[in-house]
Amino acid sequence: MLKIGLTGGIGTGKSTIGEIFALLGIPVYYADQAAKKLMATNADLKEHLITTFGTATFTKKGELDTKYIANKVFNDEKALKQLNKLVHPAVLADFDNWCSQQHTPYILKEAALLIESGSYKQCDYTILVESPMALRIKRLLKRDKSNLQQIKARIASQLPDEEKAKLANFLILNDEEHLLIPQIIALHTQFLKGSSGI
Repeated sequence: MLKIGLTGGIGTGKSTIGEIFALLGIPVYYADQAAKKLMATNADLKEHLITTFGTATFTKKGELDTKYIANKVFNDEKALKQLNKLVHPAVLADFDNWCSQQHTPYILKEAALLIESGSYKQCDYTILVESPMALRIKRLLKRDKSNLQQIKARIASQLPDEEKAKLANFLILNDEEHLLIPQIIALHTQFLKGSSGI
C-alpha cells in the first residue's frame, strides 16, 4: 500500500482535493483534524499541553480552546515549535495505527505541516497543492472570517511553496484556471498502478 502525502499552504484547497480523492474510494487521513482530536482526548498529551500553555488551553467544559492555542503560537515561533514537538509524535503514532486498518492500493495523508513536521518521510510520495497568493487570501477571508493581518501571519508561519516544491513529487494547481478533476484522476490512475506505475 502506497502512502501519499498531500500538502499545501493554508487556503490552497488541499482539503477539498482530499475530499475528491475520498469520492474515488481512497481513504484520507486528515492530520490536522486528528491532531485536534488527539489534543482533546489523549490524556498524556492534554497534560503536557496544560503544563506548557496553561489551564486556559481547555475550556471549563474540558474542550480544547483552539483560538487560545492559535493566539499563543501564530506569532511566537518558540511556542509553535513547542506545540509541534508535543503534537506531532502523537499524530505519527495515530497515523501508523490508522494505516494498519486500511486495505486499498494507496492512502492519502492530508496535512498542512507535512513537510515542516518531517512526516513526509513516512510517505512514499508527496503531492503539493499550489494556488496564487491573492486567491488563497480571498478564500481565507471568506472561510475563516479572519482579518488580512491574521491571514498573512498564518501564511508567513508556514514554509513557502518554493521550499515545499523541492521535496514534493507531484503538483496540483488549484488556481481556478487549470481543471482540478483531470489532475486528480491522472494521479489516481498512477497510484492505483502502485510504485511500478510511477
